[in-house]
Order: sequence, then structure tokens, then C-alpha cells
Amino acid sequence: MRPGPGGGPYSVAMSKGRLEAFSDGVFAVIITIMVLELKAPHGADWQAFRPLLPMFLTYALSYVFLGIYWNNHHHMMHASDRINGAVLWANLHLLFWLSLVPFVTGWMGENHFAPLPTAVYGGVLFMAGVAFVILEGRLLDAGNPRLAEAVGKDVKGKISAVLYLSAIPLAFVNELIADGIYVFVAMMWLVPDRRIEKKLSAPS
Repeated sequence: MRPGPGGGPYSVAMSKGRLEAFSDGVFAVIITIMVLELKAPHGADWQAFRPLLPMFLTYALSYVFLGIYWNNHHHMMHASDRINGAVLWANLHLLFWLSLVPFVTGWMGENHFAPLPTAVYGGVLFMAGVAFVILEGRLLDAGNPRLAEAVGKDVKGKISAVLYLSAIPLAFVNELIADGIYVFVAMMWLVPDRRIEKKLSAPS
């Protein structure tokens, strides 16, 4: 980053290519760490696999969440032309919370969806959602009108944050309720959101 007049940074000189490449690498490492936590069953029948089922289901859910974040991150960056230092730090903040996904995935799976690990899992997802909103806000502040037109009020993101937050205390009431909320949010985001694609493909 080169200093601008008065010591400020030249945000226009920054390229988003390195940010995207670094982020893609971190996503790949997170998924790799997560899959390495899966242990092969000690046996060749379904009874041997049964104790590992909670861990596998947690891995599958986390894999879907990471895929959703990667997909939306890709679209958001594709709709952005300008980044600055605040965007870089906001992106690192998002990656920090996502890097904790393998830890909470293993903890919840190993303990068969016990209340505390399930609540902490929801806490990490909530903070990742907040971090994504912060990143989106910093990109808008950097001056990306195409992104601003595409995201609008981001109702789905706000609903997701509320659901994550509600799942944390509900995990201590009944962890199955919290797990159901996590699955519901994942299914909600699996429905294609083509706002950004439509804005990018629309004639200027």
C-alpha cells in the first residue's frame, strides 16, 4: 500500500486479486483441516460406522456452510471494483471466524451434539455472519455501486443472524431445536440468490 497525500493510503491502487486468491486458499485449508478430522471406522459394517455418524453429519453441515460463504464471497468480490485497507481487515476478520469452524465442528460431532458445543457452534456461525455483513459494509464504503444495487437491504442476511442468535440459548433447552435451525438456515441459503448475477449481466 503506497501512502497518499497527507499520509493516507491510495485505495484505488489496491488490487482485489490478491485478496481473492488469499481467501480462496484459506477456504481450501479450512475444508482440508475439517475433513482430516474424520476418522475411518474400525470395521467394515454399518455398526462400525454408526458411532461416527454425528461427526459425519456435523462435517456435512459445516461443509455446506463453508460452501455458502465461499459462493457469496466470490459473488460479492466479483461485483466490487474498489477495495481499501478497511476491506482487507474486514476480510481477515471474516476468515478468522471461519477458521474456527473445524474446531467447533469437531467439538460438536465428538460430543454428539451436546448443548454447550452446539451453542458454541451457533456462536461461531453468528459471528461469521456478522463479519460478512461488516465486510459487505466496508466494500460499500469503498465505493462499489454495483454491489450496493445488488445487495439492497439484505433481508436474508438479517434473518440468518437472528436465527443463529436464537439457536444459542435454545441449544441448552433442546439441542435438536438448535440443530434444526442451523439446517434451516443452510437450506435457506442453498436457494440461489441471483441478485448480484442479475446486476452484473444487466445492460449498463
